[in-house]
Amino acid sequence: MGCLISHLAAKFAFFPPSPPTYEIKKQEDGNPIAVYSSTSIPLTGGGLDDGSGAGAGGGCSLDILSLNTKRGNKIVAFYLKNPYARLTLLYSHGNAADLGQLFDLFVQLKANLRVNLMGYDYSGYGASTGKPSELNTYADIEAVYECLETEYGVSQEDLILYGQSVGSGPTLHLAARLPRLRGVILHSAILSGLRVVCHVKCTLCFDIYKNVNKIRKVKCPTLVIHGTEDDVVNWLHGNGLWKMAKDPYEPLWIKGGGHCNLELYPDYIRHLCRFIYEMETVTTKTRLMKIKSTLRIPKKSNSDTHRCRCMKKPGLPGCLKCVKPRCPNCPECCKPRCCFPNWKCGCCWSMKLPKCPDVKLPKCPACLRCGCLACSCKCVNCSCW
Repeated sequence: MGCLISHLAAKFAFFPPSPPTYEIKKQEDGNPIAVYSSTSIPLTGGGLDDGSGAGAGGGCSLDILSLNTKRGNKIVAFYLKNPYARLTLLYSHGNAADLGQLFDLFVQLKANLRVNLMGYDYSGYGASTGKPSELNTYADIEAVYECLETEYGVSQEDLILYGQSVGSGPTLHLAARLPRLRGVILHSAILSGLRVVCHVKCTLCFDIYKNVNKIRKVKCPTLVIHGTEDDVVNWLHGNGLWKMAKDPYEPLWIKGGGHCNLELYPDYIRHLCRFIYEMETVTTKTRLMKIKSTLRIPKKSNSDTHRCRCMKKPGLPGCLKCVKPRCPNCPECCKPRCCFPNWKCGCCWSMKLPKCPDVKLPKCPACLRCGCLACSCKCVNCSCW
């Protein structure tokens, strides 16, 4: 029963454009190129790459990649390179779009945010093979991340994950596994698949994209963007994810924004630019200071307020529980360095000084090292005096 409901939930979650908005064709020289299905106009110059990054495009600097996933599918990915970029954005799109529809947005984000951008089509979307499913999307984003890491040298410290709508599922799946990730952006994200349809408040075993559980494992700064008038995924989803994030960044609630039009609002690109800039300038030191400020340091108890006076002397151990003048717990006081307890310890001054039984010491340096007042008074025959 659970598998059947999970299959039905997947049916509601994925709506790949049919037919796809782009195709992969071969040019006269044998190199493949991406073109719009309706007009056969190239998205931009470029060839299909097998993952080596060699298929560089024309004016847009586009690499068209074909990647194999661990579930046996072959997915298509676009890599747009910005020569001035310091960070890379890995974009996971919504349930009713493919790379052909998003290409113009990718170009704008690459230029305005000054980032390298990697977008990909899920299995069964666009020119990617296979069928869309939750597990396939997880395998898809893992294959793309592996390509970024091995072929383009992108470490997780320089990577920001971007998940829109259903794309928040694979985004948080990967983010929960990368502890040193630079940042996460959730755009019209969902708490879980069933919570969109049934508005349930508990997590069921056959639910899909359980972001409500995975958001708690994300350690990097998390930006949430959501429209207040979203009639597909209620604003409460975004607000819930933001409240549960470990390191929440200032959210962007676009007043009047729907589910698929947030990019049209000026605040959208403005807020993204500020987030990217702060992620570029953040350092390990500042991140550690931010984490330290959130830690709860236990307050000192009343029992720790009394401290032995010998704590004031440098180099001597502390008698935290010393309430008597003899300091029985202080190793320095009880150490037999002289004929009476350590005269350097302030808490021993109140003790009565015993007489020195050994008046005549064999050598003067011993007297000086002893430091005993009784010895100094009685050793009158010493030539050093």
